[in-house]
Amino acid sequence: MAEHNNLYQRAIYYDVIFDRDVSREVEFLKAVYRQIVGRELQSVLDLACGPGYHARAFGKQGYRSVGLDLRPEMIEFAKDRADEVGAVVDWVAADMTNFRLDEPVDFAFCMFDSMDCLTANEQIINHFRAMSDNLTPHGLYLVDLNHPATCSITVYDPFCYAGQRDGISAEIRWADTPPTIDMVAGVAHTMLEMRVKDHGKELVITDQAQERLLTPPELQLLADLSGTLEVVGWYGDFDLSQPFSSSPASRRMIVIFQKRSQ
Repeated sequence: MAEHNNLYQRAIYYDVIFDRDVSREVEFLKAVYRQIVGRELQSVLDLACGPGYHARAFGKQGYRSVGLDLRPEMIEFAKDRADEVGAVVDWVAADMTNFRLDEPVDFAFCMFDSMDCLTANEQIINHFRAMSDNLTPHGLYLVDLNHPATCSITVYDPFCYAGQRDGISAEIRWADTPPTIDMVAGVAHTMLEMRVKDHGKELVITDQAQERLLTPPELQLLADLSGTLEVVGWYGDFDLSQPFSSSPASRRMIVIFQKRSQ
């Protein structure tokens, strides 16, 4: 059963740390789709969804919503959380470089720097092609990445996230030790540590991540090389009035791709 599964339990710790109100992001997604495509959004795909915060929010509002993640235990956890609040979501465990949904969606999104796990150009190109295959005509794909001012091949700031709920407190620390950067590949090899107190039991989990540190020109070029997507917008936050720039108000690097016309 899920509650006795160690990997599922780690999904719970992840959720304790990262659970948040995503309503502002959801409203931004609706607005940017309306602005670019010129009609109301009807269906979404939350890619590398983890606990499925955005998929769950859209499902609760009556949109056709799909959540996709590589890890079956995370999908199992996301489904349980959605069922608790009555959110109707289709959950899929699949590789985001090679998948096929039952039906295409209007808008797909990959939040919170989750696309950086694709470290090779070929992986990213295959991912873009898979995305296009699963979008409706004129469909959009949003990728939310760390801003290069804080995360690039020359700058990599450490960060920490923490949360507590129901007798569990947890934090994840990223890059306390400076990462090793492969300057040619544009990949950071980063150490991370999760510290947990679960009803008096203390747990430390360490891991290593490989992250592609993409730049705007690379994103545009890789989309062009895919032959399926084109860049149609840049934002510095989940706010239509906030451009992507070097301003402190530009906290994120958010790029909008659109499916090319056939």
